[in-house]
Amino acid sequence: AMDPALRERLAEASLHDAVRLGCDLLRTEEEEEAALVRLCHQAPTDKKPEAASWYREQGNREFKQGRYQAALRLYSKVVSHEPPGSPEVSVCFANRSAALLHLGHFEVCLEDIARAESHGYPDRLLPKVLLRKAECLLCLGRLQDAQDILGVLESKIALDRVMTTHLTRLKKLSQLKVKLREKEKCPEPAREARGGIQGQSEIWEENNSISGASSSLSLSFDAERGRHLVASQDIVPGQSLLREEAFVSVLCPGESLPLQGGEAAWDTRATNVDLYCHRCLRQLLASVPCQGCSYAKYCSQDCADRAWQQYHRTECSLGALLLTLGVFCHVALRTVLLAGFAEVSRLVGWSHSGDKDLRNPEARCKPVNGVPDAGAGTRGIPGCDSNGRYQSSYQALFHLLPHTEQHSAEHKFLCMLSVVAMCKQLQAAGLEAAVLNQESPQQCSEPKACEKTSDELSPELKTVAEAMLRHVLQLQCNAQAITVMQELGPGDGAVVNKKPVRLATAFFPALSLLNHSCCPNTSVSFSGTAATVRASQPIPRGQEVLHCYGPHQCRMRVAERQQLLSQYFFECRCRACLEELESAVKSVVSIRNSFCCPKCQAQMQGEEDTLRCSNEACATSASRENLSGRLQDLQQQTKKALDLLRAGKADQAIKMLLKCQMDAGNFLSPEHLLMGEMEDHLAQVYATLGKWQEAARHLKKSIEIVEMHHGPSSVETGHELFKLAQILFNGFAVSEALSTIQRAEGILSVHFGPQSAQIQELQEMKACLSELPRNILQRT
Repeated sequence: AMDPALRERLAEASLHDAVRLGCDLLRTEEEEEAALVRLCHQAPTDKKPEAASWYREQGNREFKQGRYQAALRLYSKVVSHEPPGSPEVSVCFANRSAALLHLGHFEVCLEDIARAESHGYPDRLLPKVLLRKAECLLCLGRLQDAQDILGVLESKIALDRVMTTHLTRLKKLSQLKVKLREKEKCPEPAREARGGIQGQSEIWEENNSISGASSSLSLSFDAERGRHLVASQDIVPGQSLLREEAFVSVLCPGESLPLQGGEAAWDTRATNVDLYCHRCLRQLLASVPCQGCSYAKYCSQDCADRAWQQYHRTECSLGALLLTLGVFCHVALRTVLLAGFAEVSRLVGWSHSGDKDLRNPEARCKPVNGVPDAGAGTRGIPGCDSNGRYQSSYQALFHLLPHTEQHSAEHKFLCMLSVVAMCKQLQAAGLEAAVLNQESPQQCSEPKACEKTSDELSPELKTVAEAMLRHVLQLQCNAQAITVMQELGPGDGAVVNKKPVRLATAFFPALSLLNHSCCPNTSVSFSGTAATVRASQPIPRGQEVLHCYGPHQCRMRVAERQQLLSQYFFECRCRACLEELESAVKSVVSIRNSFCCPKCQAQMQGEEDTLRCSNEACATSASRENLSGRLQDLQQQTKKALDLLRAGKADQAIKMLLKCQMDAGNFLSPEHLLMGEMEDHLAQVYATLGKWQEAARHLKKSIEIVEMHHGPSSVETGHELFKLAQILFNGFAVSEALSTIQRAEGILSVHFGPQSAQIQELQEMKACLSELPRNILQRT
């Protein structure tokens, strides 16, 4: 519905002009801003005591029923909603410590007990937590500390005249004292470290010109490929090429239920927000809440304090607006807060001198503040510092291309209004001074009041808005999804089924140097906010180092890949795309995921709505729409079978999956990915029942199909082999388990390195099996 004149004006507008246009369009009393306020009401981040009370009831209910993991998550939600200074805060931490004790997290339980005590836990209830504390210390082998706590506890109980209230605790106390005496008599032997379980340390030689990069890489630049990395020596699979900490990262909130009022207003489900630290992205066990909002949660007080100093003191009161505007806008704001206004202003000022030449690659090589971006082997390359070094810095990030002239007018319009709305809210909330002085970490934690009360943005905030608009546009081509392998469902602990989940959105200036290929020669993995790039195949000297942006030749056809890659404003000319486009041969993905004839099982062919059997003697035809509908029905039935498994109805799940498998065999290629998925699900069900041989049989069939699609050395095959190793280990198939472990190790170490959690677990399984008596090893 944009006016043609406005569309034309936006299409030609520079970032500077777009911000000023946004300021004119977005006025405080106008309809757009009122609509934004209404949307923000659907994503509240303030603390609500009534929500805390509701979550406490739900948590107590789960605790009484012995579902301690669910209780733990709900008690964390309680802690997040209790206002600072509330007398209930200490009780929240104490309740959570009880759940942690039952789950065996003794160190974290002690931390929560300390938090409860520091927040003024009622003296009358203290014996309860002291008993819990003594039990934790006992389990951790800290016998003297446990003895001291038991002494304090005995004194407190003796001073209390109402002895009947402590009868249960006295009984527990005597039991703990018996345990303590037994441990003192027979201390547990110290466990010896198993050789080789720590994995091998990776050899690393830092690059002189690119921070975080291996010396085996060099930085190059040309008009066609822009900045890119090239192998300066022969590289072998598994070799680490780049390690970089994100310049900025923002947790993706995940799904949440819409607000409906009443009890339904609060969601008991755990999303990314509840599961991971909002600063370092470590998995949360017992979160430390922000004192000002119910949204931000951290793994420790140290992370909470650092986040507050670096950016959260500005973001805290804007939580609802940030959630409404989306993660890209949030990343853009946090980027300028971390960079500091002085650096933002300097680079925005420099960009104005080059605005007229932004379409010219050579213009982007101009020096910043008169200092040439030059150095050994990097002369004239954008983003390098005065010494010619490409740092993972704000300057390098600023030089990532925003493609201002290539975004659609509609997209620029949305981004422009979002950043202007954000900056107007910063000004209205009195946060302008905090933003403009953000580069000083020593300044006071409370933002100064903003003197400006008019609707017009200050010149400084217009500069901030321009930088933010640049970053939001950059993110379309340079946003990096930080992913984590997340467990699917609670499981029984024997076999862990995981899938990759998008955890956060981040800027990695050095990682952004890697160009795309649909057949990449690298693999990227994450640990917290750090990314590691490894070679996934041999890379000869002089060859470009390439990363896959998502569309991969093993997952989709060339037409689908090209369509998805259009958002990056380039046409992919990688080896895989050229081979498919020039040879006009049907892609392997199409053949393997094809329909087969319902009568003779030969492949169905045709690009139109009607497909025909490739077997001329058969000549059966079928509607593509009909076959696609059957495929969708099968996918739905498969999901229902997994729901049955999660509900503990394994027998029903098996029956449904076997029926799906039979139906699929009538019209799908034996190599179809869905056929592999069903084998994988059947393996999962049989593993839940402890039928290890059946589980292994189905999983091996799944692995065959995964190998056909992704290759024998792919990360997908590695994950499947990891599951097979778990099944064989649990089924006591020792020799086969050892060979599977060796193969899984070989693949996964290439993609994730020798220190990854999966490699450590594989090595522990191998060490355990190797310690079995020789006669058992010979039999199995």
